[in-house]
Amino acid sequence: MSDHNTSAYRLVELRELADDAVAGGFSDTLEARFARDALGGEGIGVSLQRVKPGARAPFAHRHSTDEEVYVVVAGSGRAVVEGELVELRPWSALRVPAGSARSFEADREGLEFLAFGTHTEGDRGEFVDAGWPS
Repeated sequence: MSDHNTSAYRLVELRELADDAVAGGFSDTLEARFARDALGGEGIGVSLQRVKPGARAPFAHRHSTDEEVYVVVAGSGRAVVEGELVELRPWSALRVPAGSARSFEADREGLEFLAFGTHTEGDRGEFVDAGWPS
C-alpha cells in the first residue's frame, strides 16, 4: 500500500486497501475497501465499494447516529432507502440520513461508489432486511 503520512495529512490508495467483503464472506457480490483507519480519520470515514455486475447486496445496513453520502463513480444501478427505489448513474450523489436502511444493486456493468460518512464511536451500523419492493 502506498502510504504517505505527515502531521498535516495522510494519503492512501483506495484500490490497494484490503477488500473487507472477502473477510465478511460477501466477495461473490461485493468489494468494500474502508479507509478511515488507514487515513487516521477521527470524525469521518470513506470507503470504495463495488457491487458486482447484475448483483444485489445481500443485506441493507443503517446507522443510529451517522449519516452517509454515496457518490457513484462508475456503472449504474439502484439503491433502496427505506423501501424507496433510487436510480443511480455516474456522478449521482445520494445522502442517507442516520436511522435509514439502505442497500444497493448493480446493472450489468456493475456499480462502483465512494461512501463518505460521519463517524461516531460505537455506531458500527447494523445489518437489516433491505426491503426491496416486489
